Amino acid sequence: MFAVSLLFLTPFFWMVSASFKLEGEVFSFPIQWIPEHWNAWPNYKEVWFGKYPFYIYYWNSIKISVLTTLLSCAISSLAAYGFSKIHFPAGKWLFLVVLATYMVPGQAILIPQFILYRSIGFFDSHIGLIFLGSFSVLGTFMLRQFFLGVHHEYIESAKIEGAGHWKIFWLIALPLVRPAVATYAILRFIWTWNDYQNPLIFLRTDKLYTIQLAMQKFSTINGEFYSLIMAAAVSAIFPLLIVFIIGQKSVIEGISLGGVKG
Repeated sequence: MFAVSLLFLTPFFWMVSASFKLEGEVFSFPIQWIPEHWNAWPNYKEVWFGKYPFYIYYWNSIKISVLTTLLSCAISSLAAYGFSKIHFPAGKWLFLVVLATYMVPGQAILIPQFILYRSIGFFDSHIGLIFLGSFSVLGTFMLRQFFLGVHHEYIESAKIEGAGHWKIFWLIALPLVRPAVATYAILRFIWTWNDYQNPLIFLRTDKLYTIQLAMQKFSTINGEFYSLIMAAAVSAIFPLLIVFIIGQKSVIEGISLGGVKG
């Protein structure tokens, strides 16, 4: 498995190595994994503080991804708790309706979303993108399955003690499914960070661009300079590596929680 992992990581190692090289040494053969002439500072300086400064787009992506993740986790966990632990008329049918909306392709509702956002003033703004990613059927379904694994005796005991649903959710149910929420938060952050379609459709001002739009624009302008493109690519994926390294324990706990019942 270690050998196979090295095979899959080879393109990443080449990308990092190329971002440190002079342009004339990027495609040298055999591959020089350790550059003979280091050009890391000029390459990354051009990416971060050049004509299209990445620090602006970085801040935009971080702001959108973090706020979308927090709001999506809050909404999905509340909806999942309601569908799993609060019994009300037509609750199962309403949940089926929510699941049915997941079968509608996102591309099919782009035009209605565009018209609606333009009419209410959310077009060409970060708040519009945040709201687009904050309501997730997949997140609601995923967390509902974990909330179903919380024993009903915990809920009944809390009700006997006089606790309402808000206190039960916040103090009992949510801590028990924390690994699942953390797993979904990591996935939501990655999906939002890598999202290209929605920023392309709903953003027009350069200063509001996310890192994915900036990468496309940067690669179009600097298409013949692969060392710069590789430096931009390394910069774009670095936060995802940090998030996964920090959250991998929670991901493993979430998988374990989903595999153990009773």
